[in-house]
Amino acid sequence: MYPNGSFSRRHFVGGAAAALGAIGLKPGADLYGRGFEVLPTAATGPFDDEYDALAKLDSNEHHSGPSASVMEAMNGAWKYSMRYGYPDGNIQAKIAEHHGVGSGNILLGAGSREILRVVGLTFLAPGKKVVGVEPSYGTVFQHASGIRAESIQLPLEPDFSQNIQRMIDVTNRNHRDVGFIYLCNPNNPTGRSVSASEVRELLDGIPEDVPVLIDEAYHHFVQDPEYATSLPYVLEGRPVIIARTFSKIYGLAAMRLGYAVASEAMIDRMATYSTGNVNVLVKWGGAKALEDTAAEAESLRYTLETRKSMVAELESMDFEVIPTETNFMMVHIGRPVREVIDAFRAKDELVGRPCPPLDRHLRVSVASEEHVDRFFSAWKEIFRTTSSTGSRLR
Repeated sequence: MYPNGSFSRRHFVGGAAAALGAIGLKPGADLYGRGFEVLPTAATGPFDDEYDALAKLDSNEHHSGPSASVMEAMNGAWKYSMRYGYPDGNIQAKIAEHHGVGSGNILLGAGSREILRVVGLTFLAPGKKVVGVEPSYGTVFQHASGIRAESIQLPLEPDFSQNIQRMIDVTNRNHRDVGFIYLCNPNNPTGRSVSASEVRELLDGIPEDVPVLIDEAYHHFVQDPEYATSLPYVLEGRPVIIARTFSKIYGLAAMRLGYAVASEAMIDRMATYSTGNVNVLVKWGGAKALEDTAAEAESLRYTLETRKSMVAELESMDFEVIPTETNFMMVHIGRPVREVIDAFRAKDELVGRPCPPLDRHLRVSVASEEHVDRFFSAWKEIFRTTSSTGSRLR
Protein backbone atom coordinates (compact mmCIF):
# COMPACT_ATOMS: atom_id res chain seq x y z
CA MET A 1 0.00 0.00 0.00
CA TYR A 2 1.13 3.59 -0.53
CA PRO A 3 1.39 6.35 2.09
CA ASN A 4 -1.96 7.75 3.16
CA GLY A 5 -0.90 11.34 3.50
CA SER A 6 0.81 12.05 0.23
CA PHE A 7 0.00 12.56 -3.40
CA SER A 8 2.00 12.45 -6.61
CA ARG A 9 2.37 15.59 -8.74
CA ARG A 10 3.54 14.67 -12.22
CA HIS A 11 4.47 16.99 -15.02
CA PHE A 12 4.57 14.90 -18.14
CA VAL A 13 6.17 16.07 -21.36
CA GLY A 14 6.07 14.69 -24.84
CA GLY A 15 3.39 13.43 -27.13
CA ALA A 16 2.24 9.96 -28.04
CA ALA A 17 5.74 8.53 -27.80
CA ALA A 18 6.06 9.70 -24.21
CA ALA A 19 2.66 8.32 -23.28
CA LEU A 20 3.47 4.95 -24.78
CA GLY A 21 6.87 4.91 -23.15
CA ALA A 22 5.25 5.49 -19.78
CA ILE A 23 3.42 2.18 -20.10
CA GLY A 24 6.39 0.30 -21.46
CA LEU A 25 5.52 0.19 -25.14
CA LYS A 26 7.19 1.54 -28.23
CA PRO A 27 5.38 3.88 -30.63
CA GLY A 28 3.52 1.81 -33.21
CA ALA A 29 2.83 -1.07 -30.84
CA ASP A 30 -0.48 -2.83 -31.36
CA LEU A 31 -2.57 -1.98 -28.30
CA TYR A 32 -5.38 -4.32 -27.31
CA GLY A 33 -8.29 -2.64 -25.57
CA ARG A 34 -7.56 -1.22 -22.15
CA GLY A 35 -5.13 -3.98 -21.32
CA PHE A 36 -2.57 -2.84 -23.91
CA GLU A 37 -1.64 -6.45 -24.68
CA VAL A 38 0.01 -7.21 -28.00
CA LEU A 39 -1.97 -10.01 -29.63
CA PRO A 40 -1.26 -12.08 -32.74
CA THR A 41 -1.65 -10.32 -36.08
CA ALA A 42 -2.02 -11.54 -39.63
CA ALA A 43 1.74 -11.39 -39.95
CA THR A 44 2.29 -13.91 -37.14
CA GLY A 45 -0.59 -16.32 -37.53
CA PRO A 46 -4.32 -16.81 -38.08
CA PHE A 47 -5.54 -13.87 -36.02
CA ASP A 48 -9.20 -14.84 -35.89
CA ASP A 49 -8.59 -18.42 -34.77
CA GLU A 50 -6.07 -17.48 -32.11
CA TYR A 51 -8.14 -14.59 -30.81
CA ASP A 52 -11.37 -16.56 -30.71
CA ALA A 53 -9.67 -19.32 -28.73
CA LEU A 54 -8.85 -16.97 -25.86
CA ALA A 55 -10.90 -16.71 -22.68
CA LYS A 56 -11.42 -12.99 -22.14
CA LEU A 57 -11.76 -11.62 -18.62
CA ASP A 58 -9.47 -8.63 -19.04
CA SER A 59 -11.21 -5.59 -20.50
CA ASN A 60 -14.55 -5.29 -18.66
CA GLU A 61 -16.49 -6.20 -21.77
CA HIS A 62 -20.03 -7.50 -22.16
CA HIS A 63 -20.34 -11.25 -21.64
CA SER A 64 -22.23 -11.97 -24.88
CA GLY A 65 -22.52 -8.87 -27.04
CA PRO A 66 -25.41 -6.73 -28.29
CA SER A 67 -28.99 -7.97 -28.21
CA ALA A 68 -30.76 -9.40 -31.26
CA SER A 69 -32.76 -6.20 -31.72
CA VAL A 70 -29.60 -4.09 -31.66
CA MET A 71 -27.93 -6.39 -34.20
CA GLU A 72 -30.99 -6.13 -36.43
CA ALA A 73 -30.91 -2.34 -36.24
CA MET A 74 -27.21 -2.22 -37.11
CA ASN A 75 -27.59 -4.66 -39.98
CA GLY A 76 -30.43 -2.55 -41.36
CA ALA A 77 -28.14 0.50 -41.39
CA TRP A 78 -25.62 -1.01 -43.82
CA LYS A 79 -27.59 0.54 -46.69
CA TYR A 80 -26.29 3.93 -45.54
CA SER A 81 -22.64 2.88 -45.45
CA MET A 82 -21.74 4.82 -48.63
CA ARG A 83 -23.49 8.03 -47.52
CA TYR A 84 -22.41 11.14 -45.66
CA GLY A 85 -25.71 12.83 -44.78
CA TYR A 86 -27.50 9.66 -43.68
CA PRO A 87 -30.38 9.04 -41.26
CA ASP A 88 -28.83 8.15 -37.91
CA GLY A 89 -31.69 6.70 -35.89
CA ASN A 90 -32.11 10.08 -34.18
CA ILE A 91 -29.50 8.92 -31.69
CA GLN A 92 -28.63 12.28 -30.15
CA ALA A 93 -32.26 13.19 -29.48
CA LYS A 94 -32.95 9.71 -28.07
CA ILE A 95 -30.02 9.96 -25.65
CA ALA A 96 -31.23 13.41 -24.61
CA GLU A 97 -34.78 12.14 -24.07
CA HIS A 98 -33.42 9.18 -22.11
CA HIS A 99 -31.80 11.60 -19.65
CA GLY A 100 -34.43 14.34 -19.65
CA VAL A 101 -32.17 16.97 -21.21
CA GLY A 102 -32.07 18.78 -24.54
CA SER A 103 -30.16 17.61 -27.61
CA GLY A 104 -27.82 20.56 -27.07
CA ASN A 105 -26.71 18.95 -23.80
CA ILE A 106 -25.31 15.89 -25.61
CA LEU A 107 -21.98 15.39 -27.39
CA LEU A 108 -21.38 12.08 -29.14
CA GLY A 109 -17.97 10.43 -29.22
CA ALA A 110 -16.33 7.31 -30.60
CA GLY A 111 -16.56 5.65 -27.19
CA SER A 112 -16.33 7.49 -23.88
CA ARG A 113 -12.56 7.41 -24.32
CA GLU A 114 -12.91 10.10 -27.00
CA ILE A 115 -15.09 12.11 -24.63
CA LEU A 116 -12.35 12.01 -22.00
CA ARG A 117 -9.82 13.15 -24.59
CA VAL A 118 -12.10 15.98 -25.73
CA VAL A 119 -12.51 17.20 -22.15
CA GLY A 120 -8.74 17.25 -21.81
CA LEU A 121 -8.26 19.25 -24.98
CA THR A 122 -10.96 21.70 -23.92
CA PHE A 123 -9.94 22.40 -20.34
CA LEU A 124 -6.24 21.58 -20.12
CA ALA A 125 -3.15 23.30 -21.52
CA PRO A 126 0.58 23.28 -20.73
CA GLY A 127 0.90 23.87 -17.01
CA LYS A 128 -2.77 23.25 -16.25
CA LYS A 129 -3.66 20.45 -13.85
CA VAL A 130 -6.17 17.60 -13.70
CA VAL A 131 -6.97 16.35 -10.19
CA GLY A 132 -7.88 12.70 -9.63
CA VAL A 133 -6.85 9.52 -7.85
CA GLU A 134 -4.39 6.72 -8.46
CA PRO A 135 -5.18 4.14 -9.62
CA SER A 136 -8.07 5.16 -11.81
CA TYR A 137 -8.82 4.99 -15.52
CA GLY A 138 -5.49 6.24 -16.83
CA THR A 139 -6.53 7.65 -20.22
CA VAL A 140 -7.22 11.07 -18.70
CA PHE A 141 -3.76 11.31 -17.15
CA GLN A 142 -1.97 9.84 -20.16
CA HIS A 143 -3.67 12.37 -22.41
CA ALA A 144 -2.69 15.18 -20.05
CA SER A 145 0.94 14.12 -20.44
CA GLY A 146 0.67 14.38 -24.21
CA ILE A 147 -0.38 18.02 -24.08
CA ARG A 148 2.19 18.96 -21.42
CA ALA A 149 -0.38 19.34 -18.67
CA GLU A 150 0.09 18.09 -15.12
CA SER A 151 -1.70 15.43 -13.10
CA ILE A 152 -2.26 15.58 -9.36
CA GLN A 153 -3.06 11.97 -8.48
CA LEU A 154 -4.12 11.38 -4.90
CA PRO A 155 -3.74 7.99 -3.21
CA LEU A 156 -6.76 5.89 -2.41
CA GLU A 157 -7.68 5.24 1.18
CA PRO A 158 -6.77 1.90 2.81
CA ASP A 159 -10.28 0.65 1.97
CA PHE A 160 -9.68 1.73 -1.67
CA SER A 161 -12.22 4.57 -1.50
CA GLN A 162 -11.57 8.04 -2.92
CA ASN A 163 -10.86 10.71 -0.32
CA ILE A 164 -13.22 13.52 -1.32
CA GLN A 165 -12.03 16.00 1.31
CA ARG A 166 -8.44 15.59 0.16
CA MET A 167 -9.59 16.18 -3.42
CA ILE A 168 -11.34 19.38 -2.30
CA ASP A 169 -8.29 20.59 -0.40
CA VAL A 170 -5.82 20.07 -3.23
CA THR A 171 -8.19 21.69 -5.73
CA ASN A 172 -8.61 24.75 -3.54
CA ARG A 173 -4.85 25.05 -3.04
CA ASN A 174 -4.27 24.91 -6.79
CA HIS A 175 -7.48 26.64 -7.85
CA ARG A 176 -6.19 28.88 -10.63
CA ASP A 177 -4.18 26.08 -12.22
CA VAL A 178 -6.81 23.32 -12.08
CA GLY A 179 -8.30 22.61 -15.50
CA PHE A 180 -10.77 20.06 -14.17
CA ILE A 181 -11.33 17.31 -11.62
CA TYR A 182 -11.70 13.72 -12.80
CA LEU A 183 -13.96 11.45 -10.75
CA CYS A 184 -14.42 7.91 -12.05
CA ASN A 185 -17.59 6.66 -10.35
CA PRO A 186 -17.56 3.72 -9.90
CA ASN A 187 -13.81 3.70 -10.11
CA ASN A 188 -11.87 1.60 -12.60
CA PRO A 189 -9.93 -0.54 -11.63
CA THR A 190 -11.08 -0.90 -8.02
CA GLY A 191 -14.84 -1.08 -8.63
CA ARG A 192 -15.73 1.09 -5.64
CA SER A 193 -18.35 3.83 -5.98
CA VAL A 194 -18.57 7.31 -4.47
CA SER A 195 -21.81 8.10 -2.65
CA ALA A 196 -24.23 10.79 -3.77
CA SER A 197 -23.56 12.77 -0.60
CA GLU A 198 -19.81 12.71 -1.25
CA VAL A 199 -20.29 13.97 -4.81
CA ARG A 200 -22.42 16.81 -3.42
CA GLU A 201 -19.69 17.51 -0.84
CA LEU A 202 -17.11 17.72 -3.63
CA LEU A 203 -19.14 20.09 -5.79
CA ASP A 204 -20.05 22.31 -2.85
CA GLY A 205 -16.47 22.38 -1.55
CA ILE A 206 -14.61 23.58 -4.65
CA PRO A 207 -14.71 26.92 -6.47
CA GLU A 208 -17.85 27.09 -8.60
CA ASP A 209 -15.89 27.67 -11.81
CA VAL A 210 -13.90 24.39 -11.64
CA PRO A 211 -15.26 21.79 -14.10
CA VAL A 212 -15.78 18.25 -12.80
CA LEU A 213 -15.68 15.31 -15.21
CA ILE A 214 -17.63 12.38 -13.74
CA ASP A 215 -17.02 9.14 -15.61
CA GLU A 216 -20.09 6.92 -15.24
CA ALA A 217 -19.03 4.14 -17.61
CA TYR A 218 -20.18 1.51 -15.08
CA HIS A 219 -23.23 3.35 -13.77
CA HIS A 220 -25.72 0.65 -14.83
CA PHE A 221 -24.19 -2.01 -12.56
CA VAL A 222 -24.27 -0.08 -9.28
CA GLN A 223 -26.49 -1.51 -6.54
CA ASP A 224 -25.27 0.62 -3.63
CA PRO A 225 -28.28 2.63 -2.36
CA GLU A 226 -25.94 5.46 -1.35
CA TYR A 227 -24.94 6.00 -5.01
CA ALA A 228 -26.76 8.17 -7.56
CA THR A 229 -25.97 9.42 -11.03
CA SER A 230 -24.72 13.00 -11.10
CA LEU A 231 -26.85 13.97 -14.10
CA PRO A 232 -29.11 16.26 -11.99
CA TYR A 233 -26.15 18.61 -11.51
CA VAL A 234 -26.15 19.31 -15.23
CA LEU A 235 -29.77 20.44 -14.92
CA GLU A 236 -28.77 22.61 -11.95
CA GLY A 237 -26.31 24.43 -14.21
CA ARG A 238 -23.19 23.21 -12.42
CA PRO A 239 -19.96 22.86 -14.47
CA VAL A 240 -20.33 19.07 -14.46
CA ILE A 241 -19.64 16.80 -17.42
CA ILE A 242 -21.03 13.26 -17.31
CA ALA A 243 -19.32 10.67 -19.53
CA ARG A 244 -21.27 7.56 -20.50
CA THR A 245 -20.65 4.65 -22.87
CA PHE A 246 -22.51 1.97 -24.81
CA SER A 247 -19.48 -0.33 -24.46
CA LYS A 248 -20.47 -2.05 -21.23
CA ILE A 249 -24.06 -3.05 -20.51
CA TYR A 250 -25.07 -2.69 -24.16
CA GLY A 251 -22.16 -4.77 -25.52
CA LEU A 252 -20.96 -2.32 -28.20
CA ALA A 253 -17.31 -1.87 -27.20
CA ALA A 254 -15.82 -2.50 -30.65
CA MET A 255 -18.44 -0.31 -32.35
CA ARG A 256 -17.38 2.78 -30.33
CA LEU A 257 -20.20 4.95 -29.02
CA GLY A 258 -19.99 7.20 -26.01
CA TYR A 259 -21.32 10.60 -25.08
CA ALA A 260 -21.08 13.54 -22.74
CA VAL A 261 -23.94 15.25 -20.92
CA ALA A 262 -23.23 18.84 -19.89
CA SER A 263 -24.54 22.38 -20.17
CA GLU A 264 -25.00 23.66 -23.70
CA ALA A 265 -22.18 26.16 -23.18
CA MET A 266 -19.74 23.41 -22.16
CA ILE A 267 -20.88 21.16 -25.00
CA ASP A 268 -20.29 24.01 -27.47
CA ARG A 269 -16.73 24.46 -26.18
CA MET A 270 -16.03 20.74 -26.31
CA ALA A 271 -17.52 20.25 -29.78
CA THR A 272 -14.58 22.17 -31.26
CA TYR A 273 -12.32 19.23 -30.40
CA SER A 274 -14.70 16.42 -31.34
CA THR A 275 -13.87 14.33 -34.40
CA GLY A 276 -17.46 13.43 -35.23
CA ASN A 277 -16.22 9.95 -36.15
CA VAL A 278 -19.15 7.89 -34.89
CA ASN A 279 -20.22 5.35 -37.47
CA VAL A 280 -23.73 4.89 -38.83
CA LEU A 281 -24.12 1.31 -37.62
CA VAL A 282 -23.56 2.05 -33.96
CA LYS A 283 -25.81 5.12 -34.07
CA TRP A 284 -28.72 2.92 -35.09
CA GLY A 285 -27.61 0.20 -32.66
CA GLY A 286 -27.33 2.65 -29.78
CA ALA A 287 -30.78 4.08 -30.46
CA LYS A 288 -32.26 0.58 -30.36
CA ALA A 289 -30.26 -0.37 -27.24
CA LEU A 290 -31.92 2.45 -25.29
CA GLU A 291 -35.31 1.04 -26.27
CA ASP A 292 -34.51 -2.61 -25.54
CA THR A 293 -34.99 -2.44 -21.79
CA ALA A 294 -35.64 -6.18 -21.52
CA ALA A 295 -32.19 -6.97 -22.94
CA GLU A 296 -30.60 -4.42 -20.61
CA ALA A 297 -32.34 -5.99 -17.61
CA GLU A 298 -31.19 -9.48 -18.61
CA SER A 299 -27.62 -8.25 -19.08
CA LEU A 300 -27.69 -6.71 -15.62
CA ARG A 301 -29.17 -9.87 -14.06
CA TYR A 302 -26.47 -12.08 -15.55
CA THR A 303 -23.70 -9.69 -14.58
CA LEU A 304 -24.79 -9.32 -10.97
CA GLU A 305 -25.41 -13.04 -10.44
CA THR A 306 -22.13 -14.05 -12.05
CA ARG A 307 -20.20 -11.35 -10.20
CA LYS A 308 -21.64 -12.59 -6.91
CA SER A 309 -20.72 -16.19 -7.74
CA MET A 310 -17.19 -15.27 -8.81
CA VAL A 311 -16.56 -13.22 -5.68
CA ALA A 312 -17.90 -16.04 -3.49
CA GLU A 313 -15.66 -18.58 -5.21
CA LEU A 314 -12.56 -16.40 -4.84
CA GLU A 315 -13.32 -15.68 -1.18
CA SER A 316 -13.89 -19.38 -0.53
CA MET A 317 -10.25 -19.86 -1.56
CA ASP A 318 -9.23 -17.15 0.94
CA PHE A 319 -8.55 -14.41 -1.61
CA GLU A 320 -9.65 -10.91 -0.64
CA VAL A 321 -11.86 -9.10 -3.18
CA ILE A 322 -12.40 -5.34 -3.07
CA PRO A 323 -16.17 -4.61 -2.84
CA THR A 324 -17.26 -3.82 -6.39
CA GLU A 325 -20.16 -2.05 -8.08
CA THR A 326 -19.07 -2.83 -11.64
CA ASN A 327 -18.79 -5.76 -14.08
CA PHE A 328 -15.32 -6.61 -12.77
CA MET A 329 -13.58 -7.28 -9.48
CA MET A 330 -10.14 -6.56 -8.02
CA VAL A 331 -8.54 -9.52 -6.22
CA HIS A 332 -5.58 -9.37 -3.86
CA ILE A 333 -3.31 -12.17 -5.09
CA GLY A 334 -0.26 -11.65 -2.90
CA ARG A 335 2.09 -12.05 -5.87
CA PRO A 336 3.43 -9.68 -8.53
CA VAL A 337 0.50 -9.21 -10.89
CA ARG A 338 2.57 -9.26 -14.08
CA GLU A 339 3.71 -12.83 -13.52
CA VAL A 340 0.12 -13.94 -12.84
CA ILE A 341 -1.15 -12.21 -15.99
CA ASP A 342 1.57 -14.02 -17.95
CA ALA A 343 0.66 -17.35 -16.37
CA PHE A 344 -2.96 -16.94 -17.47
CA ARG A 345 -1.85 -15.86 -20.93
CA ALA A 346 0.14 -19.08 -21.27
CA LYS A 347 -3.17 -20.89 -20.79
CA ASP A 348 -4.85 -18.79 -23.51
CA GLU A 349 -6.64 -16.60 -21.02
CA LEU A 350 -6.64 -12.82 -20.74
CA VAL A 351 -7.00 -11.22 -17.31
CA GLY A 352 -6.61 -7.68 -16.06
CA ARG A 353 -3.63 -5.43 -16.50
CA PRO A 354 -1.11 -3.98 -14.07
CA CYS A 355 -2.68 -1.11 -12.11
CA PRO A 356 0.14 0.57 -10.16
CA PRO A 357 0.52 1.00 -7.26
CA LEU A 358 -1.77 -2.02 -6.68
CA ASP A 359 0.87 -4.36 -8.07
CA ARG A 360 -0.40 -7.38 -6.12
CA HIS A 361 -4.02 -7.04 -7.18
CA LEU A 362 -5.54 -8.59 -10.29
CA ARG A 363 -8.58 -7.15 -12.06
CA VAL A 364 -10.93 -9.83 -13.41
CA SER A 365 -13.98 -9.15 -15.58
CA VAL A 366 -17.32 -10.90 -15.52
CA ALA A 367 -17.44 -13.05 -18.65
CA SER A 368 -19.44 -15.80 -20.32
CA GLU A 369 -20.13 -18.97 -18.35
CA GLU A 370 -17.60 -20.89 -20.45
CA HIS A 371 -14.87 -18.31 -19.94
CA VAL A 372 -15.55 -18.07 -16.22
CA ASP A 373 -15.26 -21.85 -15.87
CA ARG A 374 -11.97 -21.80 -17.79
CA PHE A 375 -10.74 -18.97 -15.58
CA PHE A 376 -11.33 -20.87 -12.35
CA SER A 377 -9.76 -24.05 -13.71
CA ALA A 378 -6.66 -22.05 -14.59
CA TRP A 379 -6.77 -20.15 -11.29
CA LYS A 380 -6.62 -23.36 -9.27
CA GLU A 381 -3.67 -24.57 -11.29
CA ILE A 382 -1.78 -21.30 -11.07
CA PHE A 383 -2.37 -20.83 -7.36
CA ARG A 384 -2.50 -24.56 -6.57
CA THR A 385 -5.57 -24.14 -4.43
CA THR A 386 -9.12 -25.47 -4.22
CA SER A 387 -12.35 -23.96 -3.04
CA SER A 388 -13.00 -24.50 0.67
CA THR A 389 -16.62 -25.13 -0.21
CA GLY A 390 -16.01 -27.32 -3.23
CA SER A 391 -18.64 -25.27 -5.05
CA ARG A 392 -18.84 -24.77 -8.79
CA LEU A 393 -20.12 -21.65 -10.46
CA ARG A 394 -23.67 -21.65 -11.78
